[in-house]
Amino acid sequence: MDKKTNIIKPKITPSEMFLTGILLAFTGGFLDAYTYILRGNVFANAQTGNIVLLGINIATGDIKKAIYYLIPILAFAVGIFLTEIIKRNFSEKKLLHWRQIIILFEIIILFIIGLSDENIPDSFINVSVSFVCALQVASFRKLSGLGYATTMCTGNLRSSVDKLSLFLFEKDKKALIDSILYMSIIILFIAGAATGVILIKHFSHNSIWLCCILLLFVLIILHEEE
Repeated sequence: MDKKTNIIKPKITPSEMFLTGILLAFTGGFLDAYTYILRGNVFANAQTGNIVLLGINIATGDIKKAIYYLIPILAFAVGIFLTEIIKRNFSEKKLLHWRQIIILFEIIILFIIGLSDENIPDSFINVSVSFVCALQVASFRKLSGLGYATTMCTGNLRSSVDKLSLFLFEKDKKALIDSILYMSIIILFIAGAATGVILIKHFSHNSIWLCCILLLFVLIILHEEE
């Protein structure tokens, strides 16, 4: 007689929910479009490009330009470090979960950015967005138990194709679902960037307030975070 085994599925917390992921991915895409269109054709979400340009300018002896690219890298690093501090000091939920505190930081910073105009230096805005993206990417690392990122797509694309190949070669249906989840996050990131292009034409710098609204929804979702 075969014994039935009960498989206990891991609980999906609010921070790992699909709705949370797509709201954050949409915000990430929007922020990339925002800094690229309004702030000097810069992608402030990920730092790989800045690190490469830092090395190039060090090699060519342009120290001033090297420092220009070093600043957002440092801002990103500070954001990661601050996230760890908040996590360690607010791990026990009292009034707010530590991830809610992170989201509040994001909302406040992005709201202030929305008040800015072209007189504010691009470097200041790009550093601020880099800081916000660091907070977000360090705080939200799981989607239904899968590792992912909401402010960049390279890792998500790799994981999506890896899971798809696993399904095609080994007929793993779970891998197909995971691949679709990753691809959905990429699509929402693209949708955020496209929406950013449209709203920036009509609302210019104030368009970033849409991200504040989306993050408010995330804040509400995280109310039940343990």
